[in-house]
Amino acid sequence: MTDFPGSPDSAARERDAAESASAFAHPAVAPDRTAAYGDHPDQVVDFYAPRDGRTGAPLVVLLHGGAWRSPYDRAHVSPLADFLARRGFAVANVEYRRGGDDIPRQRDGAEPGAGSVGPVAGRWPETFDDVAAALDAMPALASRELPGADVRRIVVSGHSAGGHLALWAAARHVLSEGSPWRLPAPPSLRGVVALAPIADFATAVGLGVCGGAVTQLLGGEAGSVLGGDAGAVLGGDAGSALGGDAVAVERAAHADPGVLLPTGIATAIVHGVEDIVVPPAVSEAYVDAAARSGETVGLTLLGGVGHFPLIDPSADACAVVAEELAQLAW
Repeated sequence: MTDFPGSPDSAARERDAAESASAFAHPAVAPDRTAAYGDHPDQVVDFYAPRDGRTGAPLVVLLHGGAWRSPYDRAHVSPLADFLARRGFAVANVEYRRGGDDIPRQRDGAEPGAGSVGPVAGRWPETFDDVAAALDAMPALASRELPGADVRRIVVSGHSAGGHLALWAAARHVLSEGSPWRLPAPPSLRGVVALAPIADFATAVGLGVCGGAVTQLLGGEAGSVLGGDAGAVLGGDAGSALGGDAVAVERAAHADPGVLLPTGIATAIVHGVEDIVVPPAVSEAYVDAAARSGETVGLTLLGGVGHFPLIDPSADACAVVAEELAQLAW
């Protein structure tokens, strides 16, 4: 599943495979409503109403993972959306444009798939365009599609690459002047619950998370822009982790949650101790960076849990996720 230094043993890989199989074994759950926030087919949101019919339910905006790559879409977290709806939440399951084999290039003259296997990770800038547009449109969309939702109580959540996007969405007011995604003030959110997020780019690059997905997202080439003692670079020194690649370093300043701090938004992270897809060191680096900025981020580390139980309704870890969401939403 990963190629980070100190690769996991066979037992860890077997556990990861079993957890993945369990999480992906659930059939997709059809939404109650679907609405578009743009013209592209991927610019849609699936809405799930609270199953008990309550009104005034807090809204969870859910961003799926999958290393920002096209084979993974919102359908694989629809069982989680349904699980949360059965817990009394209104849920908005967001789709966004991801990387695929059809991308001619991520940057001037560079073939994004070089040195990697499978679809490229992310689309620059479309992945970020879409998440920003979806969040900006969400209060109006949710009010129309889910009248019972309380759009004054929005919590953003996401898993893995979606956890990265959730943290990024809550930090847009920290972006530099001139960024097309910058907000003039903090977004109106109750908070963020990030699940095994790719939260700190320098650490993720140093560990080779998801086959070089971060460098691909930023327009670099997996295996070609890594340099220096990347594993020792924490808290935003992406320049060393990205080997001085000018384009990737410039983009990281607009995309790396680990440097977009403090946010002033209540933030909690849930991460499995046994995660070999996105090791918990990635979240720990983000929490440390937040502390250096003067901000406290809650970190719940679940023993005996890997990457996928956090989105698996049949796993105990999913109940922990729901509780973390409830603590911020209610």
